[in-house]
Amino acid sequence: MTQALTRDQATAAVRTALAGFATEAELAELPPGESLREALELDSMDFLTFVERLSQRLGRRIEEADYPRLATVDSAADFLTADR
Repeated sequence: MTQALTRDQATAAVRTALAGFATEAELAELPPGESLREALELDSMDFLTFVERLSQRLGRRIEEADYPRLATVDSAADFLTADR
């Protein structure tokens, strides 16, 4: 069983997984409720790379059915901190 993440840890994990798709400054300014795909112009392969990085960082599989829950920094943090 994986240890539960705090909201700050989840948000940091999401932003770290997005590294390389934007500069650090752009990621810092990214509104937490804005669509990641639109704001960072992620195509489907970029989004899959983000999901894989996040999954590896957290040591848990993220199912395809859960991808919509990773649409924004806020929604991803909600997903990652939700009781499973």
